[in-house]
Amino acid sequence: MTDLTRQTCTPWAPGTPPMDADAVRAGLAALPDWTLSDDGRAIVRRIEVKGFARALQLANVAAWLGERQGHHPDIRFGWGYCEVAITTHAAGGLTRNDLICAARLDALLGP
Repeated sequence: MTDLTRQTCTPWAPGTPPMDADAVRAGLAALPDWTLSDDGRAIVRRIEVKGFARALQLANVAAWLGERQGHHPDIRFGWGYCEVAITTHAAGGLTRNDLICAARLDALLGP
């Protein structure tokens, strides 16, 4: 798989199908901090932090990235955590755009 952090999200036409299960598994192999949602339509990363301000900062980073890529995540945060879920609503599931955003967020957050 090519380096997802160097790729950019592209518009996804409604009606275009999501990735198949094998492609999703291969994509998640490169994103060890991400898991598949219970319904299999999104990838999710939960980040544990100390305090509310840090959680808010992480939420803002995820929102900023989503705006830059034109691919907006669902973000939940509270004291001590920030949870980011990424899916392609137009496809009704996961696409390469989701993997790109996840990899780019991981790169922004660092090791």
